[in-house]
Amino acid sequence: MSNSVSGSSRPARMTGRAWGVLLVLCGAIFLEGIDVAMLNVALPSIRADLGLSTGTLSGVVSAYVLGYGGFMLLGGRAADLLGYRRMFVLWLTVFLVFSGLGGLATEGWMLLAARFATGVAAAFMAPAGLALITSNFPQGPMRTKALGVYAGTAAGGFSLGLVAGGVLTSFGWRWVFFAPVILSVLILAAALVLLREAGGERPTGGFDVAGAFAITGTMLLLAYGVVRLERPGDGPGLTVATFAAGLALLGLFIAIERRSSSPLVRLGILRTAPLVRVNVAALLFLFAFAGFQFLATLYFQELRGWNTMQTGLAARPSSTPRPSGRTTPRSRCRSNWPIRPGSPPSTGWSCRCAGSATHRSGSATAAAPRNTRCPEP
Repeated sequence: MSNSVSGSSRPARMTGRAWGVLLVLCGAIFLEGIDVAMLNVALPSIRADLGLSTGTLSGVVSAYVLGYGGFMLLGGRAADLLGYRRMFVLWLTVFLVFSGLGGLATEGWMLLAARFATGVAAAFMAPAGLALITSNFPQGPMRTKALGVYAGTAAGGFSLGLVAGGVLTSFGWRWVFFAPVILSVLILAAALVLLREAGGERPTGGFDVAGAFAITGTMLLLAYGVVRLERPGDGPGLTVATFAAGLALLGLFIAIERRSSSPLVRLGILRTAPLVRVNVAALLFLFAFAGFQFLATLYFQELRGWNTMQTGLAARPSSTPRPSGRTTPRSRCRSNWPIRPGSPPSTGWSCRCAGSATHRSGSATAAAPRNTRCPEP
């Protein structure tokens, strides 16, 4: 028996409870967006207070991304096996706790550890939230609408977070971490009341923990190698060894995935040329965008002398996504969900990246739980 919010054979309409469920799930993805964006604006204040080097300061941003990217595939598998609601509520709680601990940090390493743990929590929470969207809303116009709102909220969270970060940092950078705690408590309270576990039989199999740690170790070593390039004359042998170890772990990850009965990544998908091209393009875009955001924040505040509010407003235009696809009766997004006439302009863009509507990247399509694939029309 389905636990869908619809439950009727008549044309699906959004009930009050359906909007409540959607509000909770959109609140979580919004939380991820503002969490990352607000931190970007607060970086110079954090450096001034804790005395961090530029390398350590960049690590504050990278720690979240490494935890998020390294464990999202495992998070999607865990949501499939252990239950969407259970994983969503559990990891939202973890997110709440470590966000608060980040605001209490007095040393650089404490902040790095808190951000990494927060990223891991988001990696488990995001796939579960997406799966709850697809399991609570029946296939058709209602699901399309829910996914459109969900993806639009993810993008809006990052844009608004830049401005909110400027406001909060003016009262002290620690509020950038405490504000998400308050929002998390509200979302958690609503989730416990509104969310229901999806019905149906859960998939069988195990966890590819070895693969998860191998790919996370790969990213950590390669990121550390890049940080060491900041001082090329400081131990070049260690820098080369770091890159070599990272590539060796990448080879180990590939070997693990080939032999695993429940691989995180089915390597056969890499034979799909369009998929590879899209992901390479997304990767290059994120490299450029993340670097731009980091350097622009430091430039505006430390060299130009702008305050945090001015910095947030200046950075906001670069964070606004452009919709793709046309909202005409015949338009179809790549997920094969029809776009209804009169849909908002973001629907074409939202459908295409709804499976990856994560905190700001829109590039984690492979991380969604396996049974949340786009349905065939």
